[in-house]
Amino acid sequence: MIRVQLAPVARVVLDNPPLNLVTLEMTRALGAELDRIAADPQVRAVVLTGTGERAFCAGSDVKEFEALAGRVAEGKLLLEKLVYRKLADLPMPTIAAIEGDALGGGLELALCCDLRVASERARLGMPEVRLGVIPGSGGTQRLPRVIGPARAKQLILVGDLLDAEEAERIGLVNAVAPAGAALGAAMELASKIAERGPLAVREAKRLIDLAADTDLDAGLAAELDASERVFASEDMREGARAFFEKRRPDFTGA
Repeated sequence: MIRVQLAPVARVVLDNPPLNLVTLEMTRALGAELDRIAADPQVRAVVLTGTGERAFCAGSDVKEFEALAGRVAEGKLLLEKLVYRKLADLPMPTIAAIEGDALGGGLELALCCDLRVASERARLGMPEVRLGVIPGSGGTQRLPRVIGPARAKQLILVGDLLDAEEAERIGLVNAVAPAGAALGAAMELASKIAERGPLAVREAKRLIDLAADTDLDAGLAAELDASERVFASEDMREGARAFFEKRRPDFTGA
């Protein structure tokens, strides 16, 4: 259900073809792998993708809906919220490589990543209202934080799908790649991030996330504290030396 390659850039693959639908088994497996990645100091960036070309993840299996009546939190959503939060809370940057559809729970999963790269043939959306349900694994909360409440309301309340070009225009994805090239583009971006100072990258990610949930003064104070930690690091000294010596820095995360 989940395949993982660990390296400075970790690759996490949703492997439930043909549509990589969200199941309890896959969600549990993803949670276990995210715990492993979070504890690995060698991982500097993560790319999340899906098997095949039809879908990054097309969301939940609709055949399960009737069995979840009256127990959807217990039977599905509480676990998904826990695991998706693990993805959102990874200390290193994360990138969703979207080849094909990212729908419903699949888009909710992609929204937990810091960046999103979509193939030109990708379709993105939250069509849950067409089925008489709502996005229940973070969609109503994370989507407005990415594209703003007005556009989020239109996307969720109407249930229409966006092509990759429109998704990029409104800020839902960061870049559009040629068909079949989303993973390659995401890996290239992740490799660039992995070359940067890992302490600085992690602190910067944490501070940007903090900005959504705190007032400006508190955020500025947190930024000052983080700067003190970064400027006390060996990575800072290595970055400065490499700059003057006109070479690529060799950051160790210390």
